[in-house]
Amino acid sequence: MVLEMLNPMHYITSMVPDAVPIATMSVLLLTGLLLLVWNYENTSSIPGPGYCMGIGPLISHFRFLWMGIGSACNYYNKMYGEFTRVWIAGEETLIISKSSSMFHIMKHNHYISRFGSKLGLQCIGMHENGIIFNNNTDIWKAVRPFFTKALSGPSLVRMVTVCAESMVKHLDRLEEVRNESGSLDVLHLMRCIILDTSNMLFLRIPLDESAIVVKIQDYFDAWQALLLKPDIFFKISWLYKKYEKSVKDLKDAMNILIDEKRHKISTADKLEDSLDFATELIFAEKRGDLTRENVNQCILEMMIAAPDTMSVSVFFMLFLIAKHPNIEEAIVKEIQTVVGERDIRIDDIQKLKVVENFINESMRYQPVVNLVMRKALQDDVIDGYPVKKGTNIILNIGRMHRLEFFPKPNEFTLENFAKNVPYRYFQPFGFGPRSCAGKYIAMVMMKVILVTLLRRFHVQTLQGQGVSIEKMHKKTNLAVHPDETYGYMNMTFVPRKSDKCHEC
Repeated sequence: MVLEMLNPMHYITSMVPDAVPIATMSVLLLTGLLLLVWNYENTSSIPGPGYCMGIGPLISHFRFLWMGIGSACNYYNKMYGEFTRVWIAGEETLIISKSSSMFHIMKHNHYISRFGSKLGLQCIGMHENGIIFNNNTDIWKAVRPFFTKALSGPSLVRMVTVCAESMVKHLDRLEEVRNESGSLDVLHLMRCIILDTSNMLFLRIPLDESAIVVKIQDYFDAWQALLLKPDIFFKISWLYKKYEKSVKDLKDAMNILIDEKRHKISTADKLEDSLDFATELIFAEKRGDLTRENVNQCILEMMIAAPDTMSVSVFFMLFLIAKHPNIEEAIVKEIQTVVGERDIRIDDIQKLKVVENFINESMRYQPVVNLVMRKALQDDVIDGYPVKKGTNIILNIGRMHRLEFFPKPNEFTLENFAKNVPYRYFQPFGFGPRSCAGKYIAMVMMKVILVTLLRRFHVQTLQGQGVSIEKMHKKTNLAVHPDETYGYMNMTFVPRKSDKCHEC
């Protein structure tokens, strides 16, 4: 009797007449099982789409692949709220655009891991290598100090001089890149300048800027295309072959440059003359602290990081300046007051408050990197919601910057930074143990670029190009980029009337 009571089939059979056929019993049991599966995941307290017998996870992953990561995140936050649960590759994923939740995640060490397709990351070389998407926290901790050292301290001082020299060199040669109408591809120009600056600081090996820039763009396209692809995608070679080639092209080009660097180090009379980011990593490899593959990937990532994102940020800034002449006037006035006719120096950087507010407002209003991807390394509770170990997390920073704190969140205006903004409400580079290692040098670099350019040239969009930055066609995936099939990239640089202006 006791065994019978413990047997769940006892209750099922007792409720069904003996005359019911076995086939009917099977259908009833299967229906009950499907109902259990249907409702199993809907017991979560976190808002989001339903599980629906596994259809929900398939649809949510497909949406990310179809819309792009950024657009899908905005869709789900708008649909279900600022703390939303979806699925990517069958794994529970949280999309968060609340500042309190972001603050909690960014400051804790158990959120320093990232997530993404293992096969995709292997294809682009970032699986347990480099710093950007390396989700092996032990290896990441080993390479992070090399980036921190190279992107802070004396490098901030050197960045001012090196970046200004690169700007002047490229601005003096504008005739070489202007088209017949007198305009130029500003985004390509910025990519070349920023790559040149990065090279002079971190690798110091002569390279073909234009050729490497094209390879970096193709690599980035492969990166964001493969990051969330399901495993089955990599079983069909013709689907990912072009991405594999793009990755190989950049890696091969970078490996040649890095081998030249190794040779230069081995034949140098004084090692002090060769000390830089690449040299420090190569020394670590020789000591056995890092693998050759990891060293090459770290150098590759250092060289592509700024041309990937900062060049687009500066492009958006110049577009906004062209559309807001009153802001351009305020910036130029400050440049004349702080810098005057001399070369910009490191002690000028902190004094350029209008320039800094403009940069911040540009990154807030038209971000390039508007999301951060993390993984929970232990169970936790965030804003009252339980978060299990292994949960994927996407921080929708771009949306948060439009929802909280700022007095005019949907307008582009320097009034949004007229007062100090608590850093928990403004996180273009993140903070905490896995914040962007280059956040300080990036601000220095952007200020130098704007000062050097705007003191010499007035920036204009093409005549008849009435499109605003809001209506500009963009691709919102891993990062936000302008759609380069349209004519937004071309602008004109009109020389200002100044004794120091070099007529181009």
